Parts: sequence; C-alpha cells; structure tokens
Amino acid sequence: MTFRPLTLVSAALLVTAPSARPADPPATAAERMKAHVAYLASDRLEGRGPGTRGEELTTDYLAAEFKKAGLKPVGENNTYLQPVPLVRVATSPKSTLAATRAGEKPTEFACEEEFSGTSHTQADLEEFDAEAVFVGHGITAPEFEWDDYKGTDVKGKVVVLFTNEPPSDDPAFFGGKALTYYGRWTFKFEEAARRGARACFIVHTNETAGYPYSVVRPLDGAQLKRDPSSPALAFAGWLSRKAGERLLGLAGTTVDDALKAADTKGFKPFSLGVNLKGNIATKVERIVSNNVAGIVEGSDQKLKDEVVVFTAHWDHLGVGRGVAGDTIYNGAADNATGCALLLELAREWAALSPRPKRSALFLAVTAEEKGLLGSKHYAQHPVVPLGKTALNLNFDMILPIGVPESVVVTGAERTTAWPLVKAAATRNKLEIEPDPRAHLGVYYRSDHFSMARAGVPAFSVGAGSKLKGKPADFARKAAQEFNDSAYHSPQDELKTDWDFSGFAVLVAFGIDVCRAAADADRLPTWNPGDEFLPAREKSGVK
Repeated sequence: MTFRPLTLVSAALLVTAPSARPADPPATAAERMKAHVAYLASDRLEGRGPGTRGEELTTDYLAAEFKKAGLKPVGENNTYLQPVPLVRVATSPKSTLAATRAGEKPTEFACEEEFSGTSHTQADLEEFDAEAVFVGHGITAPEFEWDDYKGTDVKGKVVVLFTNEPPSDDPAFFGGKALTYYGRWTFKFEEAARRGARACFIVHTNETAGYPYSVVRPLDGAQLKRDPSSPALAFAGWLSRKAGERLLGLAGTTVDDALKAADTKGFKPFSLGVNLKGNIATKVERIVSNNVAGIVEGSDQKLKDEVVVFTAHWDHLGVGRGVAGDTIYNGAADNATGCALLLELAREWAALSPRPKRSALFLAVTAEEKGLLGSKHYAQHPVVPLGKTALNLNFDMILPIGVPESVVVTGAERTTAWPLVKAAATRNKLEIEPDPRAHLGVYYRSDHFSMARAGVPAFSVGAGSKLKGKPADFARKAAQEFNDSAYHSPQDELKTDWDFSGFAVLVAFGIDVCRAAADADRLPTWNPGDEFLPAREKSGVK
C-alpha cells in the first residue's frame, strides 16, 4: 500500500479536538515530578549504575509507579522487566600504551590521564604493536565523495583520528552545520573495525567532541554480547589533547594542523612513522540489566496491536572517581528528569478518556550512558514489532528551569508526523526552534536513535531557549553552566532552585503528538530520501 502522509489540516483536527486529560493543577504535576527526581537522584540509589543495587532500587521504583498508573506489564514472566544481557568491561589502570620507533626511546602515555577506553573483543588481555596511521575524521561517505581511508589498507594497524566531520554550511554536504552520524565517535569505531584496524584512538578536543576529556576518561563500560563473527577492536579509545600533541609531534605536526588537514577536501591518510604498542588488561564480567516496560492498551480492536512509544533512560554512571569529595554520580538532570516526565506521561495517558485507538508503550531503558545499549537491545527484541510501531518520543536531560515557550524536536521534520508535531506545538503555544547543538550531533546521542536506526520515526523532546518571564539568554547560560560544572559529574544533583513548573507543558505536548499518531489512519514514516527510510520499508511500513 502506498503511504499517503497526513495533511496539516487533518493533523490539526486530530490534536485540536477537546482534550480529555484529567483535570490536575500544573503545580500538582510539578511537585509529583520533582518528587520522582528527588528519589531517583538520591544517594540511596548510588548513581543508578546498571547491574548494581542502585539498579534494583531504580527499576523496582519505576515498575511500582507503572503499576500505580495502571500500566500492563509486558516484560518477562508477566513483570515490567525486559532483561538486557550486558558485558561489563573495565580497563586496568595499569594498562600501557607507547609510541615506538627503532633506535629511539619510547614515548609513553599515562593510562586514564592521557589515554582511555575499552577493548571491544571482550577478552581479558589484548596486546598490539602496529603502525599508527592518521586517517583524518575516519569517514567513508561515497555520497559526499569523501574517503579518509582512500588508498590505504589499515588492516592490523592502529588508526588515529578526530571525531566530528568536515565543516559545512551546505545542507547537501554532511548536513550543513548539523552533524550527521558520520561525525559520531561510535561511527569512527565501527568503520575502523570494518576496515580491519587493530585499534582506534580518537584525539580529543573540546571543540570536536563537544565536551571535556573528563567525560571520556572513565576506563569502565558495558557492551552487548559480541557476535564472534563480527569484527572488533582490540582497543577503542581516546587520547587527551596533550597526548595527541605528543603523538602527532612525532610525525612533525600538531593537533591544530592535523585537524585543519582532516577538514580539507582531498585529505589523504598518512603514516605517523611510529608504532603504537599497547598492553590492555581488562576485567570482563557478564551481567543482566533491565529495561522497564509497561503498556496502556488502545481502544480499537484492530489498531491496539500497534503502538506509540515513550522512552527515557533510567541509568547513570554509578559510583566513580571522586570530584570535590563526592563519588556518587546522581544523574539528577541526566536522566532522572526524563524518567519523571515518562512517569507523568504514563499516569496521564492511562487516565485519558476516551482512550486513543492505538496502544502506548512506556519504556525506561538501561545503559544509555554505555552507548544506547538498552534501547538498542529493545530495537532488536521489541515487545511490539517495529513495523507496528507508529512513533517514538524520547525524553533525555531536560533542565527544570521554568515554563518553556519553545520546544526542540530535532528530527521530527524528517518524518511524515511533522504536521502532527507542528499542530501540537501550536496547541500548546510552543514555538519550534532549531537545536543549537545540532553541530554536535545530538540527534545521534540519545535513545531515540536506536529506534530511528531500526526504522521507527523517532526524536527527542526538549525545552527550547524561550522561557516565560526569563531573559532571552537565561536558558543558554543555565545549559552552559550545567555543562561546565555538573554534566557527567557527581555535581549533577537536585538543585533547590530548580523550577519544575514547565514540565507539565512538555507532558501536554508529548501526549498531544502521540495521541494524534495513535488515532491517525495510518502509521507515519520517514520522508523520501531519508537515511532511515529503507529500514522503515523493510519493517513493512510503506
């Protein structure tokens, strides 16, 4: 069947129909969501690390709240839990890395301080001693006539590169200012492995990564169980800028000059003239974490087999390196806020009358901080087939700093659900604004990406920069302060001055978007030519 997208007129009719959400003062909802954040970000939960006591307390709480809201369990054995088998990997801080050249003293790099990362082979010990090759941004993109590996066989070698991608103001060339998936660090490791590289190191700069080295400095992580038939890197890691200067200096260049070369059309990879020798000891432990899932069934006997999906990740970084005397990474903004919104969305959706035609799945996923692993596992093992999944709205790290008058929904414009989104924004008196962090590839950094990659129209909902009664630069300054002082640190705790009054607006917007999708005549899809359209069509949606 040929898909015919909804017109803006029909979409507007769907979302401007009288709402049947239960009357509930916004202040009540705000206090409820604040209480969720207070508990989920408390020291008692020890940073909500997957596979820890903190996980048990977190998932028990979320499941209890789903039950209280009236959601039906859709996990294993009639519970709300969907098991996610993980492999916890921790690089020994005694691991070594050195640049060597015959007849010269080795240049050694300090583990964690100057290099960090993990092995992807899930082996206890990996050793390599191979030629280091600089491959620019490590991108192969035939559609843009760009190949950083051109003419170079890196099989068995160590590749050194930058994250991000060539700068562009042309939307037809690497998406213009917005970063594409080619620019994400995950792509760099995937492509290096496909090329047969033994190891891959990304030279960190604040500008190319979008965050400080402290964010990538940890030596522990988690992975989904590896398919033995797929290629894997003996080490996938980062070099601090200082280490990058030392390594590139051995080849007679600098970080800035190497980055300038990588940004230039016609870049050609080159040997650094040294071997990188690594001895990487890894502690490997198999654990089971859990997604938390509950469903509200739709009212239509046929369409209730299809769903809209709301997601938020419940995990954070657990207990780790002390900062200012604190070792618990509470993750209040990242992402107790998203969980609070998810719980309120579930409560309100379950109370809708009349009930929407399609069902709604509420999914709190694990291991987002480890590489979107919980959502990736769900996309591989969905409760409802992806070909019957209408839409995914994700909520991740929203600062409670007031009532939004604008909203960011990057990626929604790429889908045929865009008219529904615009109509819902109008109804809730929200202006849709571009994502100011699009150049950092934010679209590819949260759980909706797992769903999008599997074909489901998906995007995150975030508050925009316009806040009721606040100066024009208030939100930008608050976000910058959080990024500089609290992001991925123990300082991400519930603040006394946080204002949750605006969260009800985002809840109303999310419900309006998904209710329209749940009641629409057909499932939305991606626009013609979109990178995710083939996966959508493969799932059976045309």
